[in-house]
Amino acid sequence: MVSPLKPEQLVKEASGKEVVEYKSERTFDSLPISDKLKACLKAKGYERPSEIQDKSLEYLLDKRDILGIAETGTGKTAAFLIPIIEDLQIHRKKSFALILLPTRELAMQVEDEFKSMTKGMGLYSASYIGGTNINTDLKNARRDSNIVIATPGRLLDLVQRRAINLSRFNTLILDEFDRMLDMGFVKDMKQIIAGMKNRNHTLLFSATLDKKQESMINEVLTNPVTVKVSSGEKTNDHISQDVVRVPQGEDKFQVLLNMVSQENYEKVLVFEETKHQVRKLCAKLNAAGIKSDDIHGNKSQNARQNALNAFKHGYVKVLVATDVASRGIDVNDITHVINYQLPMTYDSYIHRIGRTGRAGKTGVALTFVN
Repeated sequence: MVSPLKPEQLVKEASGKEVVEYKSERTFDSLPISDKLKACLKAKGYERPSEIQDKSLEYLLDKRDILGIAETGTGKTAAFLIPIIEDLQIHRKKSFALILLPTRELAMQVEDEFKSMTKGMGLYSASYIGGTNINTDLKNARRDSNIVIATPGRLLDLVQRRAINLSRFNTLILDEFDRMLDMGFVKDMKQIIAGMKNRNHTLLFSATLDKKQESMINEVLTNPVTVKVSSGEKTNDHISQDVVRVPQGEDKFQVLLNMVSQENYEKVLVFEETKHQVRKLCAKLNAAGIKSDDIHGNKSQNARQNALNAFKHGYVKVLVATDVASRGIDVNDITHVINYQLPMTYDSYIHRIGRTGRAGKTGVALTFVN
């Protein structure tokens, strides 16, 4: 039985620790990669590698298995894409790398990054995620791609339909590994790994390192090098946490409205429990003049992405979401997370509030309690 959350668990001051920005002694121009790749990175505005990129590049070019511990926002997507792209320019192999991610949104972000880093190189990717048309995926799977980016469920669906042959891939990248295990993908991942008969290079990236996951990590990696740019512990040091008590008889929605109407509430993520409640709350906020959108499991992938983009680019101030967003949103400048309903578990609470206070920034998490 899961014990209920207590209000005292939800109150904590941000640590106020100063974040020392890492500055590599190298520029991208001085890295041991091709001029074509350097030009693409320069066009994207990359000047110096981040810490995870700087410390992992040579290991990955040497084909060492790696356990990379780095939080979202530290440049780990480019950390694994740069050596893959470099290798592909030399070998031009089809079905070279398989990249697994826990959510559709993250998969789409990785594919966008790959495309922007390979302009003019003649390299191709395919992404397979839930919520899209399976017949379109079956058609796309007939085309040769250099890398495949996927969520575990949709990938296994295509494997079972014999549209994708896992034994063709040499390289496996598991990104957000900790979240995949949290979301119950253990069985799926084991099945995928078992099907990769010719796997000879594995990259595992995670924001946290849980001792309970060590046996799985040891099964996946062979003689790995570990590169840590964060402690790997689940902390929320950069998040100021507090509760919002609503006195009996007071309008809870009006309390929320008064909060999000303030100027310092610049980009606000509000969590509700059910899809119906999310839609209803979003409609009420819009009717009250607060530009809002919503994201939940019943929305199509396009609609979810449109809502996320509107929030990311500031077209809406508030995004109302179910827990699907606590593991799928990658936005570094969310100022406030508000739990309009008390989460069911502490783990759910931690994942929710982890959407703010990212990439060294401070954030605020507020939870309504009766």
